[in-house]
Amino acid sequence: MNGLIFLIPIALGLGLLGLAAFFWSLRRGQFDDLDGAALRIFVEEEEEGGRP
Repeated sequence: MNGLIFLIPIALGLGLLGLAAFFWSLRRGQFDDLDGAALRIFVEEEEEGGRP
């Protein structure tokens, strides 16, 4: 039972740390363009200099 005295605050602290990191990434715009990166793989980029 004495271990729970240490483990519960540590678990709550880590949970709050993860929640704070999530909200920080929301403010920084990490999740603004979810489809752009996924669809960018299908777009062919033109090479500089052309083909021989």
